[in-house]
Amino acid sequence: MTKKRILSGMRPTGLLHLGHIHGALRNWVELQNDGHYECYYFVADWHALTSDYNNTHQIKEHTLNMVVDWLSVGIDPVKSTLFVQSGIKEHAELFVILSMITPLPWLERNPTYKEMKEELSEKDLSTFGFLGYPVLQAADIIMYKAYGVPVGVDQLPHVELTREIARRFNFLYRDIFPIPEPLLTNVPKLLGIDGRKMSKSYDNSINISDKEETLKSKVGAMFTDPQRMRKKDPGRPELCNVFGYHQIYSSPDDVEEMSRECKKAGIGCTDCKKRLAVRISEAMNPVYQRQDYYRSHMDEVRIIIEDGNNRASRIARMTMEEVREAVKI
Repeated sequence: MTKKRILSGMRPTGLLHLGHIHGALRNWVELQNDGHYECYYFVADWHALTSDYNNTHQIKEHTLNMVVDWLSVGIDPVKSTLFVQSGIKEHAELFVILSMITPLPWLERNPTYKEMKEELSEKDLSTFGFLGYPVLQAADIIMYKAYGVPVGVDQLPHVELTREIARRFNFLYRDIFPIPEPLLTNVPKLLGIDGRKMSKSYDNSINISDKEETLKSKVGAMFTDPQRMRKKDPGRPELCNVFGYHQIYSSPDDVEEMSRECKKAGIGCTDCKKRLAVRISEAMNPVYQRQDYYRSHMDEVRIIIEDGNNRASRIARMTMEEVREAVKI
């Protein structure tokens, strides 16, 4: 059986959080264990420069921490290829070639471009690199002739632009690249402790590495139903961020009990949060154990990255040989 190749990546711009587990990493683990896919997962360190070009001193540290978190949540380096983007120089070469054929209006109308400029308004993102990051993203994907890219609905424009760029290359030169399919994932609603989107930019995340007192403190600071000012006030669990987490981390019986007690003011928000901290800690305990192991065996992590870079590099070299022949350079 020929396996279909899957590719996805993350930018190493800070610590990973619970939103990354439920929004991407859990799906990555399922894809690698499915048996039908050949999975390539990469640290997009060049992409980190698009928004953090003036603050690069932590990128290498974040890269290692990210791979540790991937391994800790169950990404298997035997079943999946883990690599670092900047270790495969062919990505830059293909990016240059694709940038020559990508119409500027395609990039300017990218909805994520405007959204990220607003979300990161404190940063100067008026750079060619930030405008052109979808072209580098396209190079990342089609370099490995990926069948599919696992994404949430909000990332569909990225994949569609990659599909358009691949079609344009095939039309202008030669039919080299398969047109990648978006593999939609169901992402549960997991907001930050302040009720906004969980984001490293907002500093409102519960990180994968948070445990014990740090975890309790962050859960204790979570926003709840704004109309429930006192313990005796009945709550509306459907509007409470804490209850949303219970639906993910607590048993169905516990969720039903919490909902019932909240509505009749039988339990206060403080007790509800304490229970949640316990449930998250219980669910994350295997992850914590694997984190502790890999952090005390960082040489093993570096070997995993080196091996993944070698595997990815073999494919990238073959792809670029085809590309250079097609473009006649």
